[in-house]
Amino acid sequence: MTVVKASVPVLDPPAWALAQRALLDLLDSGWRLFSDRYTRPDGSLRYSGRLSSRDGADDFFEPFFNWPQLYLLGGADDLLDTSARHWHGVVGQMTELGMFADEFEIGYDWFHQGESLLFTYFLTAADPAAWAGRATRFADLYLDPAKGNYDPAHRIIKAPHNGSRGAREGVSGSPSYPWTAAEAAQYGYPLDWLVPDGAPVPPLAEDPRLGAEMQRRLGRGDAVGNLSVAGLVCNAYLVSGDERYAAWLREYVGAWRRRAEENGGVVPDNVGLDGVVGSLLDGRWYGGHYGWTWPHGMYSIGQAAAVGALSAALATRDDGYLDLVRSLLDAVIARGVRLPFSKSDSANQGRWRAHLGSDVDVPTLLVPYRHSDKGWFDYNPVQTSVPLALWHHTGAPEDRARLDALRAATGYDWATVRPFRDKEEAGHEEPWYAYLCGDNPGYPERILAAAHAQARRRIALLLDNADRDLPESDIHLWQNVNPVVTEALTQLMWGGPQVIYNGGLQQARVRYFDAVRRRPGVPEQVAALVSSIEPEATVVTLVNLSATADRVLVVQAGAFGEHEITGVAATAAEPGWTGHDTEYVHHEPVVSVTETAVNGPHLTVELPAGTTVTLTLRLRLHAYQPSYRQPWD
Repeated sequence: MTVVKASVPVLDPPAWALAQRALLDLLDSGWRLFSDRYTRPDGSLRYSGRLSSRDGADDFFEPFFNWPQLYLLGGADDLLDTSARHWHGVVGQMTELGMFADEFEIGYDWFHQGESLLFTYFLTAADPAAWAGRATRFADLYLDPAKGNYDPAHRIIKAPHNGSRGAREGVSGSPSYPWTAAEAAQYGYPLDWLVPDGAPVPPLAEDPRLGAEMQRRLGRGDAVGNLSVAGLVCNAYLVSGDERYAAWLREYVGAWRRRAEENGGVVPDNVGLDGVVGSLLDGRWYGGHYGWTWPHGMYSIGQAAAVGALSAALATRDDGYLDLVRSLLDAVIARGVRLPFSKSDSANQGRWRAHLGSDVDVPTLLVPYRHSDKGWFDYNPVQTSVPLALWHHTGAPEDRARLDALRAATGYDWATVRPFRDKEEAGHEEPWYAYLCGDNPGYPERILAAAHAQARRRIALLLDNADRDLPESDIHLWQNVNPVVTEALTQLMWGGPQVIYNGGLQQARVRYFDAVRRRPGVPEQVAALVSSIEPEATVVTLVNLSATADRVLVVQAGAFGEHEITGVAATAAEPGWTGHDTEYVHHEPVVSVTETAVNGPHLTVELPAGTTVTLTLRLRLHAYQPSYRQPWD
């Protein structure tokens, strides 16, 4: 492995490096506090109630989803074992509550299962040897038709709710979907065409939109949200290298890609058991479970399409699958309008008002998130995480041009950093992209300050709400007070966007391994900043803040070692900057750049005490089979 040795002295530690290491320390104290105050010795959450519907299992996993991600970044050594203990504890808890069998959800939709499985995916990446068996066993629930989930003849998953007990009929365990008046006011109804306009709203138990018709029409056949199963299958591929997982992704994601092509580029949201789009909805390509009409539309469909396409492209090294996402984005953008968000018909006002702040009254590009018999509606800004994840994977000019066009069409400044937290533990893709474009130089310090504020707020909320016996209606509290915030670290250290929340796999330009302790993450007192992610010039600065201890780390190209470092240009300083001990000041270091060939996915960097190095990595993207292998495997 090529070795680069740092020699430029750290005389004035960068503010971003100090803030980054302080954030890692803050998060370490935060997860310990959450673990102590909210969980039992076996790792399960302190909860004495029952669960009254099929919903809820994801909420027990989501508070921990990014803990092993923090370990991968460089969190405390004992965080890995702690995360595993909580996973096992919560799985046992869900089994006792009747939600799980054989360590996997019995059967629920993948908008929610994708959220909860992020915890499993990050644990597999952090400790592949320990989690390989589960990763492949879970994926085989979908590869093996005998498990009852997948129909290879029609290339469909046989129900929107599916899992360890196969395709699960219906969308609720009760005759009527547990819909509330508040949800109806916010999202309307599924199957809205079954009750004519102007007709009185039937009682819940008699409403065909929420009763037998919903169970019959939305509780069978494939749903677009099932594309997130691709993340589960790709996770198995990364840990095993077994080609049959890549073959399944070609087959299943390929089938959805063809359906989108046949529908003018817009992916439909439902497929009947006969393999025909719309056969359960009187020919409609829209109206399926968690689809275009109800409840979230593009918000959930865009993420599911991105998870499916990116997983297939990663495993097969065929970026053609990404056309599924490109055509979807282009279709809704083409239907956009320029309007202040405050005047939109958005069903998700709270999320976007926090995102836009005072810019809610500024005219901007809004695109339709939903479609029904009445046409397109529910206008919101584009969720930038989806087109950014697309560009991050490909580096293609056409995908960058789409981002630049979106930026030009918005009426607000993409460089603005607001200290909000959204559902995805993300939402700051726009100012990060502006930083990568070179016109938001203060971003590292500002996003780290926002992360400190988020973490401190959540710790305060954690303490305020500790020792409560939560009712079922309040179980979202756990994820809301999770003190681990990783978006800023993921962007700055790995040069990657935060993971797509509904079941994606982590993207990164680079990752790090402690060469001495032989574990993922940067060594103690080392900070990292990625300031460019262009393939021809991916720039990484590493700083050893310790003035007394040497550090050694391995830089890996890609989240899964999938990229090749063809060469590296590294900064170096001539000796003698300290001057003689009789002098009153140091000499200004004389810095030069040396070029070295690498031709592999890994580079060893020696960081003597008190040194820094800036690496300009020349990359060839997707040159190798992606894998969870660690550098010494």
